[in-house]
Amino acid sequence: MITIPARPKTVNEYIKAATPEARKKLREMRACIRAVAPGAKEELKWSMPSFSYRRILVVYAAFKKHLGFFPTSSAVRAFASQLSGYKTAKGSIQFPLDKPLPLPLIRKIAAFRVRESNEKDGKWKS
Repeated sequence: MITIPARPKTVNEYIKAATPEARKKLREMRACIRAVAPGAKEELKWSMPSFSYRRILVVYAAFKKHLGFFPTSSAVRAFASQLSGYKTAKGSIQFPLDKPLPLPLIRKIAAFRVRESNEKDGKWKS
């Protein structure tokens, strides 16, 4: 009989289940986002860690060779010139696991999403 590991139910469980290389970067990303979105709720969305307040602000996840960061297509467009060194898609950014995370850029993008949420909802409380 093969034992299948349980699917993580919390962000902490998700990070704990990640590979050692990804675990450190997941913690760094989490702290960076939490610093600019202190009132946001942390939970798993689509089995990936996320921050939200009335709407999803950002989602992030560990993959084999990169961390995926999903700040929405508006954020990727807004920071396109600063993201030229990274693989991007409509609403996602890939940060290689073998390189340091660009924490100042991640912070700016997360703050952009907080402002965007505030402007759209008018109810953000930080």
